[in-house]
Amino acid sequence: MSATRLLDALAAQGERLVLSDACQQLSAAEVLRKVQALTANFANAQVIAVLADNSANWVLADLATLTMGAVHLPLPTFFSPEQMVNALTQTQADAVYTDQPERITALNLGFVCEWTQDSHSFLRRPVAPHNLPQACCKVSFTSGSTGAPKGVCLSASGLMATAQAVQSSLAPLDIQRHLVVLPLSLLLENTAGIYAALLNGSPLHVPPLASLGWRGMAGFDPAALQHMAFNVQPSSMILVPELLKAWLLFLQLTQQRAPQSLRFVAVGGAHVDAAFISQARQAGIPAYEGYGLTECGSVVSLNLPGDESTGVGRVLPHVQLRLSQGEVLLQTSAFLGYTGQTPPPETTRPAAATHEFATGDLGTLDAQGHLHLMGRSKNLLITSFGRNISPEWVESVLLAQPALLQAVVLGDARPWLVAVLAPMPGMTESHITAAMAYANRQLPDYAQVKHWLIAPPMTLANGLATGNGRPKRSAIAEQFASRLETLYNPPADHPTP
Repeated sequence: MSATRLLDALAAQGERLVLSDACQQLSAAEVLRKVQALTANFANAQVIAVLADNSANWVLADLATLTMGAVHLPLPTFFSPEQMVNALTQTQADAVYTDQPERITALNLGFVCEWTQDSHSFLRRPVAPHNLPQACCKVSFTSGSTGAPKGVCLSASGLMATAQAVQSSLAPLDIQRHLVVLPLSLLLENTAGIYAALLNGSPLHVPPLASLGWRGMAGFDPAALQHMAFNVQPSSMILVPELLKAWLLFLQLTQQRAPQSLRFVAVGGAHVDAAFISQARQAGIPAYEGYGLTECGSVVSLNLPGDESTGVGRVLPHVQLRLSQGEVLLQTSAFLGYTGQTPPPETTRPAAATHEFATGDLGTLDAQGHLHLMGRSKNLLITSFGRNISPEWVESVLLAQPALLQAVVLGDARPWLVAVLAPMPGMTESHITAAMAYANRQLPDYAQVKHWLIAPPMTLANGLATGNGRPKRSAIAEQFASRLETLYNPPADHPTP
């Protein structure tokens, strides 16, 4: 299955509205015409990077590169200049489609503007042919946990298989409209949002990120998301846990509810405590946790109405899963290798080939075939008493507390666990103490957090989180090393700083 499946799905929609943003409302026929025009304008480009805000034009550019058989390199707008140079160099990108041309020319990589249309520019540069796998249609770079993130080479057949699996799973819910909330440079929204909705014939609304509440380094405004959701009345959305938490707390504080049009809100990117999922549903957010990796085309498993568990859902049919000494091993046709490999990815590998990928995640399967994750093998903490503890498990319980915005649990080779906490705005020390006491009651004695320290929010700006808000565990441990050390020798009369 390739891009043909998407184009056929669009052709079947005729003059029906399928794609809109703040400036455009496009029927399926108009989308196909614009994709054809972009394909002509992108002619002869081999690797086309897209650096742009969410919009209908972003989607059109993605469909054009897919149609013409070029490689699409989505560039996250939060990437630093060094990370963009790394991505453009590793892929040998010869073209960039962008609404921020000044950021590209400032990299001094030889890109020159060829044309500008609808606030987007197309830049080209002479470069040697790329050395990516023959079947590669997209290179998705990780969220930036290092200064030089690696690019995952993905096949069109693998991405379409993922989208088809998501679409088929959600078909009984009769999704009428999908609201794009996450940056389209994130593969999860690109594949499980855009592609799955187009295959399903569900209209897409793609507003600018700022109108949804994204504030860059300043965080996220859930009031904007609530306003957009009521205006658009979507059936489905995809959120990361931090956005779900911000939206839920806003609804609780303002005594509002999510729009009744919502039928399914997928949540992925990190584990979410079951109690928090329940709270979201009580506020009108039909949240269902899933699991996925870039190497597998994004979604691997998904909880669904009437078929859910306390884990991350049933493994979708396009994925083969096995467990080896507790580690989750996955196989799909999406993963072709990484950029910058020595030797480089196999350039002649057929598109239908599959490759088993060791995820580093620890998990189990229950009798119903639902996957339960136990944390990351490399993050596993072994206390000085010999107890093995997944910090992600403890953190999910802490983050279910409304008083806590972020939590990172540490304590390898130590007698007890400690945590670095970033509280929600306005929370006092007594609020945090009460929240920690409640969370600890949900945990066995050996996994309780005995002491903690309070820190400012962990962000991309201060180097303590990735671009999608995931805390960088090693950087946090290093920055707070001296303060963390004092938590193992606290004053007797003041046990919790």
